[in-house]
Amino acid sequence: MPKPLIALDWGTTRARAFLIAETGEVVQRRIADQGIQSVPAGGYPAAFEALAGDFRRAAPDAAIVLAGMVGSRNGWIEAPYVACPASPAAISASAIRVELDRETTATIIPGLSCDDGAFDVMRGEETLIVGLGLEDGIACLPGTHSKWAEIKGGRITRFASFMTGEIYGLLRNGSILGRLAEDPAEGDAASGAARGQAGAQRPGGLLNTAFAARTEVLAGRMRGGEVGPYLSALLVAQEIAGAQAMFGRQNHVHLVADGALADSYGGALAAAGLAVTVVTPEAAFVAGIRRLAGDIAG
Repeated sequence: MPKPLIALDWGTTRARAFLIAETGEVVQRRIADQGIQSVPAGGYPAAFEALAGDFRRAAPDAAIVLAGMVGSRNGWIEAPYVACPASPAAISASAIRVELDRETTATIIPGLSCDDGAFDVMRGEETLIVGLGLEDGIACLPGTHSKWAEIKGGRITRFASFMTGEIYGLLRNGSILGRLAEDPAEGDAASGAARGQAGAQRPGGLLNTAFAARTEVLAGRMRGGEVGPYLSALLVAQEIAGAQAMFGRQNHVHLVADGALADSYGGALAAAGLAVTVVTPEAAFVAGIRRLAGDIAG
């Protein structure tokens, strides 16, 4: 009989806690700005109590599973990376246990590593990918450091990281390209995104086409409110092109995103001629953590 589950997606700056019923329904959820960088040495049991102590009292028999940066070298206890190709069972088998108190332990899910010409790592995204339940396919997980993963035969065979979100922040807020930028007015987001998608098709690559975020404004052909959307769409389109170069031309991509990221990536993938299935990060996390927890318990 499955147990209730207390699951934390514990990242660097933020933590998401879930109390999940035996049926898979999320009974309670909490999002807090209490990532691992805010936890002092030896402070993880107290931090868990602040995040999910009431979940534990509501379901004292629940299994406790933690994923994300909590298992990094800078987290609670390092859970060594599992090398790709990796099945859900292999990920679960490498999970480690930590002591919350004398009566209670929690399980930390490890991240993955990939050496496909260049060494790459992920922590947290592996749980979302498992939650997609794919036998074969390609998954895209946008973010500060977006991940693209290839799944074959139910195993995550390889993946690649793209610094799209971080580079956008640097270009928009910390470079000369942002000096003429303004907050988008009505219509600027759509027109700026269209300009960015078109710019990605021009020869010259990112280092050339990014500069148009300044020069097109100077020429009076782009509004300041279009600069941010232009850069965002340009970078996302370049990311998609890079992923296709690495994993081959795809017909279908499983996109793990919601809100603005789901809209921007969904539009960019469609513009690239790809069919898209969108799954929210919460749905993917809950399904993935239940799968991994079941393997651990089994």
